Amino acid sequence: MKTPIPRPGIDKIAAYVPGASQAPGAPRVFKLSSNESPLGASPAAIQALSAAVTSLQLYPDGASTALRQALADRHGLEAERILCGCGSNEIIGLVAQAYLDSGDEAVIPRYGFSEFEIVTRANGGVPVMAAETDFTADVDAMLAAVTPRTRIVFLANPNNPTGTFLPAAEIRRLHAGLPPHVILLLDEAYAEYAGNPWESGLALARAAQNVVVTRTFSKIFGLASLRVGWGYFPVAMAEAINRIRFPFNVSSVAQAAAKAAMEDEVFLQAARDHNDRWRPWLEREFTALGLRVTPSACNFLLVHLPEGKSAAEAYNALLIQGVIVRPLSAYGLPKALRISVGSEEGNRTLIRSFATFMKRPAVGGNIS
Repeated sequence: MKTPIPRPGIDKIAAYVPGASQAPGAPRVFKLSSNESPLGASPAAIQALSAAVTSLQLYPDGASTALRQALADRHGLEAERILCGCGSNEIIGLVAQAYLDSGDEAVIPRYGFSEFEIVTRANGGVPVMAAETDFTADVDAMLAAVTPRTRIVFLANPNNPTGTFLPAAEIRRLHAGLPPHVILLLDEAYAEYAGNPWESGLALARAAQNVVVTRTFSKIFGLASLRVGWGYFPVAMAEAINRIRFPFNVSSVAQAAAKAAMEDEVFLQAARDHNDRWRPWLEREFTALGLRVTPSACNFLLVHLPEGKSAAEAYNALLIQGVIVRPLSAYGLPKALRISVGSEEGNRTLIRSFATFMKRPAVGGNIS
């Protein structure tokens, strides 16, 4: 009997697997696997969400008008060029849906955000992986990967899961080397954590006709559960995406909370300060334990296990202590872990647990 067959490429997708959230048997759990904010959400965002729940019977503003205008005012942009989505993932997926056809290519750095490959394959496209240098995207490698079939170049800047970034001059060089019909999509999910010398691609996007910047409220704003993100587009691209965007794709409570979170400067600065304190501390502590750490501009670290120690072994040892981290075998990094910056208690528990683990002889083991 014949059964429905998905379009070509769907069967090649490795489904996205989120970071684990449970540590069975542990008295206290510290989830450091998903780059969530250890400070939670802004009290102002929680208050705005609470007020919005009185109108749950009503459809939300399908254009996210107030949120888009607040974003425009904050970043000095044009509201009509901003689109909001169910997380930045939806925006990224809509770009692929609108601009990739069967057999078209998308260039992606070797250790780029896994969602790029998923949306490419989901729309019949072919992902072309470009080599990196020291876990950092390489402009020359990306430009060399561009062919007449290329339609999109995806780049998370700063990047997940490596934490590295390209300086503004390299981003401009990458854009200058692309044909005008090729889209450069810059995902800036960790922009608010990056600080100097990182620079946003928003200015480039404002001047160009083929650059898109996406951002999210899931990281520093602490609203991962609400799923709200946004993208800044050339006018023609915004019009095209709006034609295929689902109506009412961002709930009213998400819009209200996101707007309030963005306007709470005191809370945002507290989140930056926490990360600026604890990320270097974690890097120093890991280094002292004999682990190699890739320098990060985000709220996480890419930690490399030494010879004789496996990431699977480390993951399981930490899990027993209630510390959940992210193994990266799916990225082709079987000797590395991505570890979020947590609360003070979580960070100190992590280092104590890792110190105990590093004293053990290597025994191997699978990630459960």
